[in-house]
Amino acid sequence: MPHRPSTSSRPPSRSLLRDVGVADLDLDLDLPPEAPDLAAENLSPAPGKADVLSLTPAPGGPPLHAGPVYALVRLRGRPVATVLTTVPDGADPAEALTAAFLAQYGEGAQHPPPAGPSAGELPRTTVVVATRERAGQLRRALDSLLAQDHPDFRVVVVDNAPATTATRELIDSRYAGRVTYVHEPVPGLAAAHNRGVTATHSPVVAFTDDDVVADPGWLSALTAPFAADPRTGCVTGLILPARLTTPAQVLLESHGGFAKGFAPRLYDPAAPPADEPLFPFTAGSFGSGANMAFRASALRAVGGFDPATGTGTPAKGGDDLYAFVRILTAGHRLRYTPGALVWHHHRETWQDLRNQAYGYGAGLTAYLTAVLCRHPALLPSLLAKLPRGLAHARAITAHREEPSATGAGTPGAHGTQGHPWPRTLSRLERRGMLYGPLGYARARWGRR
Repeated sequence: MPHRPSTSSRPPSRSLLRDVGVADLDLDLDLPPEAPDLAAENLSPAPGKADVLSLTPAPGGPPLHAGPVYALVRLRGRPVATVLTTVPDGADPAEALTAAFLAQYGEGAQHPPPAGPSAGELPRTTVVVATRERAGQLRRALDSLLAQDHPDFRVVVVDNAPATTATRELIDSRYAGRVTYVHEPVPGLAAAHNRGVTATHSPVVAFTDDDVVADPGWLSALTAPFAADPRTGCVTGLILPARLTTPAQVLLESHGGFAKGFAPRLYDPAAPPADEPLFPFTAGSFGSGANMAFRASALRAVGGFDPATGTGTPAKGGDDLYAFVRILTAGHRLRYTPGALVWHHHRETWQDLRNQAYGYGAGLTAYLTAVLCRHPALLPSLLAKLPRGLAHARAITAHREEPSATGAGTPGAHGTQGHPWPRTLSRLERRGMLYGPLGYARARWGRR
């Protein structure tokens, strides 16, 4: 029998994981033409001045208050950084966050990039949202998707193995004529995504989850690279937390969350990145399934998503990772673009976080098993990288000291692998990794 996460371990004390406000701060910062890239390393803080254009709570989040606040910082609407600071009682949150940003980056902030393709050049796109019995969250996500500034798109909701008619009733009553409802009886996120692909004839298909709120410019930013580069097969974007109000949410974001930073990145199989020795098998660094888009012809050519992977199957995850690797190994480019932003509502309970930790581990090895089962020609490449891969897996799942009252349990720089991570979650991730191949085999056998 597969391992099932125990419910006996208790979460860290709430006093050690303080509630953190989440804000969206937009600044107008006058930069010199030679200002370096904000995402570059080893920047020295420099003095600067900024005008506050707006400050709001993250979509769906509570009002801002005194105490720790984690903020997305935009420059004239463009996401460029996150900052974490403590807002004193009675202080203006906008002033405190702006001062923290200038102290950290100063004039090292990045100019807005050159204009991308015009609205008329953006490819026609279908947005697929897979869901199951979460009509309340789905409504919030759909409202944000229908407010996109992209000129030519449609939204398809795939109701995955539903137990009730709640999702269909929501679409019929609130979104009739604006959202397409599709039923997929086979459980599993990959099966639902494949059903969404068959429901569209658009040249680009984008995917997001029912627990996100999409920024109004999300879809335009996510699809622009397809118009600019015909070799682009996949684009991923930035995912930030909408709320950090429970210990589980704070701990997940402190562990690195879903964000991949603010530097655009190109992954090209013709020129493997020097800083990715495990390329293309470190699929988790490319992005996440809550914010991804594919050239539909490229996705179909590689067979779509493996239906034996993903949430809702015994494999528990890995459907997005499998698709990323298949796109790259087929010769297409993958781009990460931080301008394509969605706000994610993390799960709230400690048990949710335990389940996620186990599922992440299982999904990682399940997707690798799927790649090798379906494409054994990749085995020599994977075996050559196996020693480094095992070391990498141990590092990303390692126990790190639990947060202390000094604030170590609050969000920090993404991707540093230096965040607190309790021993119980580390063990669950590693147990999940051991289970992943078995979970994938069970899913394949079940489908047969």
